[in-house]
Amino acid sequence: MIDRIGRHPIAAALVAIAMLVVLASTLVVVPETKQGVILRFGQPVAIINQYDPKQTFGGDGAGLIAKWPFVDEITWIDKRILSITMDQQQVLSTDQLRLQVDAFARFRIVNPLRMVITAKSSENVAAALRPILGSALRNELGKRPFAALLSAERGQVMDNIQSALNRTARQYGAEIVDVRIKRADLPEGAPLDSALERMRTARVQEARTIEAQGLKQAQFVRAQADADAAKAYAEAFNKDADFYDFYRAMQSYEQTFTPGEGKGASSIILSPDNSYLREFRGAR
Repeated sequence: MIDRIGRHPIAAALVAIAMLVVLASTLVVVPETKQGVILRFGQPVAIINQYDPKQTFGGDGAGLIAKWPFVDEITWIDKRILSITMDQQQVLSTDQLRLQVDAFARFRIVNPLRMVITAKSSENVAAALRPILGSALRNELGKRPFAALLSAERGQVMDNIQSALNRTARQYGAEIVDVRIKRADLPEGAPLDSALERMRTARVQEARTIEAQGLKQAQFVRAQADADAAKAYAEAFNKDADFYDFYRAMQSYEQTFTPGEGKGASSIILSPDNSYLREFRGAR
């Protein structure tokens, strides 16, 4: 055997190279981050290392596998979360504000066979979903005022956009993981100034309305308090007229003879038998 190889070294080298080529075409290393579809004469025959949400990432399916050499081809698909970047969109809200919105979505290929049949690659999936994301964004934000993006309602807006995008993503074997708005700004220049002026005017009107309601409520409370005080005075007078007269006189004396804050002392000259001083003279 060795003598034959020695007599035909070139042929032996060619055989060795051919065996290495066949071996390289037969054995394939499956990465943990990839899933693949084996195509035989262009037709899918098997899926390797397919994404499974119940399985630990990279825990099974990765490693060394064998395929038919020169017959089978493998289309590799990323198992990781991929991104869809969207060009800035102009959206008209219900309060007639033109917004410049910048958003993105994240997706994962969960059905590689359907993806290969419908889109061929994950890049084509992203390209197909990008206009759908823009359309769903404009449709959803067009139903709401600008203030909705600054409140807790924003979470519901994102969920609705994700649901709308998911209906299309399933056709390509993909699943939308998340949708987020990066920025939602008013355009610069006159539109922004006009929007700010409308917002300022609306807030001033709202403040005036609240102030008017507060004054109205204060008048009601004050009137109610005066009525309650008059009722209490009337009840006191009916129970003990002399005491009521004495109490009212004491209040009057306090207001008359006590100098106000920041005012100097003053003198009042009255006759001893003046009716105003009757309570100082004791019981009649």
